[in-house]
Amino acid sequence: MQKVVLALLAGSAAAFQAPAAAPAATAMASASVDETRIGVQAPAGFWDPLGLSTTQPEGFERRRAVERKHGRIAMVAITGCVLHNADVEFPGYLSLSQQLKFSDIPNGGQGIFNIPAAGVAQILLFCGLVEMAWWPASKYDGDYNVGFFGEKLSPEKKTQKLNAEMANGRLAMLGIFGNMVAEAQTGQTLGEQMGAGNMIPF
Repeated sequence: MQKVVLALLAGSAAAFQAPAAAPAATAMASASVDETRIGVQAPAGFWDPLGLSTTQPEGFERRRAVERKHGRIAMVAITGCVLHNADVEFPGYLSLSQQLKFSDIPNGGQGIFNIPAAGVAQILLFCGLVEMAWWPASKYDGDYNVGFFGEKLSPEKKTQKLNAEMANGRLAMLGIFGNMVAEAQTGQTLGEQMGAGNMIPF
């Protein structure tokens, strides 16, 4: 399964490359935005309906970093959701003491309530360590020194991949949120929704 997960996530591996240098946040304004910035893409272009880049320009870089991080998490989340609904699971036991296998965890959001409390605590502890030590929230450039499988990218190719990451992250955030809302409304997991033919909204 590990190989399957790595293969599916390879397309977003550019997430771990440093973005191109950007102008100082204090210079940001909707009237003078550098249209080559990472994340400024068609069809919306520089989309700032609340005008925050003008009223709070000092917060732009942080908001972009938060968007990038949430997009990365959402891409992992939606990939895990699809894999688990396809019954692609780790072998063996999640908890030996409770004789609980990975395959015993149900699909969908209810799965979290079947994980032992100690397991949930371990997940939260790991996330906290990552957030504070390895990938701190104060690090806005998004480069976590992981690299792109050792590949050397030209500036143009790097920009293309980083823009693709931003676009995929935005779609993934909509996708995982939509999946959560649909499951809450219908009581059906993603796999059950697909099996029932509910994937076409109209």
